[in-house]
Amino acid sequence: MESEMNGAKQTAETEFVLVGLHDHYDLEMVLFVLCLGIHSANVLGNTLLIGLNMLDPHLHTPMYFFLSNLALMDISGTSVFLPLMLVNFLETQSTISFPGCALQMYLTLALGTTECVLLAMMACDRYVAICQPLPYSELMSWHTCMWMATLSWGEGFANSLLHSILTWSLPFCGHNIINHFFCEILAVLKLACGDISLNALLLTVSSAVVTLPPLLLIFLSYVFILTALLWVPSAAGGHKAFSTCSAHLTVVVIYYGTISFMYFKPKAKDLYLNKLLAFFYGVVTPSLNPIIYSLRNAEVKAAAVALLSGDLLSRKMARFPVVL
Repeated sequence: MESEMNGAKQTAETEFVLVGLHDHYDLEMVLFVLCLGIHSANVLGNTLLIGLNMLDPHLHTPMYFFLSNLALMDISGTSVFLPLMLVNFLETQSTISFPGCALQMYLTLALGTTECVLLAMMACDRYVAICQPLPYSELMSWHTCMWMATLSWGEGFANSLLHSILTWSLPFCGHNIINHFFCEILAVLKLACGDISLNALLLTVSSAVVTLPPLLLIFLSYVFILTALLWVPSAAGGHKAFSTCSAHLTVVVIYYGTISFMYFKPKAKDLYLNKLLAFFYGVVTPSLNPIIYSLRNAEVKAAAVALLSGDLLSRKMARFPVVL
């Protein structure tokens, strides 16, 4: 008996079993095709945004610098867990190693936190651009943008490091079955056989600190922005400002709306519903960002047309002529 317990504990320390939706094979096949298509579109769309921002000088502005960070974040966020999830859809039993699970949980939590802060930084940039247009280039200098981006990434990864250390310090006592698609922190904490009250408290506090101040900052920024837009004398100028702001605001509403629906709704008894909600949050939402910014932003559409026609690359090569 003691040998079996030791064996179970050793298993828990070397790998975890991801349940996913193995009881619904047909649904897994549908999700496999859907996830593969969405992930391909996500990587292609966000890579295209980053490429356009690098190639087109007209996009070398603070707004597109932050947009490139957001695109990189979306690619990284889904790539952390989605390729393994696709493989697991085709397997009868899905496993992940202990270090792999720890890394997956750390990165997903870090990138999710970073996006909350980065969306607030983007709102501040829009506020300065519309409400303080004259000193905009001075206020949003390259140094300031780098500092804001570093703060966003640093806060996300520091917050995740704290929770990861506390989570993996807990005893698991042979429990190694995670009832989820990937190593999500709440699903992992359910396996611990020790006291998780401190973890739960710190997770609640940090979630409030990470989400509420950025959301308040975004709200206040747009109150001032909408007030300023009412006084814009030029209809064309007002339309352009509204176009860029509405794209960002759409991303904010989708992102925070999904988070609120996941974590602030009454606890659902149907675990499959919770998994599907996590699927939408982790897979679908990141793929919407390049679509939203492409459709609502004239400058991005113009850069894409120039790239397809070859003008963008020819202009880029003209700046760096080859000397034979």
